[in-house]
Amino acid sequence: MYVYLNDRLVPRAEATVSVFDHGFLYGDGVYETMRVYDDVVFMLDEHLMRLFRSATLIGLTIPLDAERIRAAIYDTLSANSLKNAYVRLTISRGYGPIGLDPDLCSTPTFVVIAEEMKDYPKAFYVKGISVIIAKTKRNLSDAINPQIKSLNFLNNILAKIEAKREDAYEAIMLNGSGYLTEGTISNVFFYRDDILCTPSIGCGLLDGITRTVILDLAVREGLMVREGEFGKKDIHAAHEVFLTNTTMEVMPVFQVDEVRYNVGDVGKLLRKAYREEVNAYVRNMKGRGPSLWGYE
Repeated sequence: MYVYLNDRLVPRAEATVSVFDHGFLYGDGVYETMRVYDDVVFMLDEHLMRLFRSATLIGLTIPLDAERIRAAIYDTLSANSLKNAYVRLTISRGYGPIGLDPDLCSTPTFVVIAEEMKDYPKAFYVKGISVIIAKTKRNLSDAINPQIKSLNFLNNILAKIEAKREDAYEAIMLNGSGYLTEGTISNVFFYRDDILCTPSIGCGLLDGITRTVILDLAVREGLMVREGEFGKKDIHAAHEVFLTNTTMEVMPVFQVDEVRYNVGDVGKLLRKAYREEVNAYVRNMKGRGPSLWGYE
């Protein structure tokens, strides 16, 4: 296995980062995760735009431009002979003396990891997964901007620990006002009274790329959609619930806390529509020929 580290591909055993890296010391950095279908990174431009937005919001200058990052990603996939993969792109503040001052780090650390995409168990999509609403609240938006896809994940980890204690797969967090935000690694949708509902960005959540695609597909399929403020009672009263993210795509939920749901038709419809969208995107990108990789 090869990892892209800073400016070159290196064998996995040589892909090391200093213990003085501020990503390790303080979680100071940003990242993106992407899914690759048949040699094509899905929604790569959108992921890179969000990456640069996150970096700007923490005052981090990314050492490569978008085209060089694109090249690094595809070089990593090629070096590992991967056609269907999971890609993790990480940029930390970099090496520097101990201390919080960002100016202590002169050069960010850039890493691309690509691994074979292992599908979730089929039973998850047939029967759904269990979810809890965590006691751990989502970070306040005016403390840490949720539009930053940050390396500092302790808030989410604490909620995940709660889920594991309850033998649940995922946890949904509430904001300080008691409204639903997002899961530890996912966005939340539920269907109630013929309306597809999802928490609004203003509730304090990351604008997931899969979330955006699903909202567009729902409108295209003629569904009534509402983004807004929702509490526990709203999701507990839903007819069906599902989660979305880059790797799981559209994942049905059979239980939230003690409330159980059927794996419903709306989730099935949108999962099918999402896969069709992915296939169309891949065909379109492959049709561009060499420009697929963003460089000749």
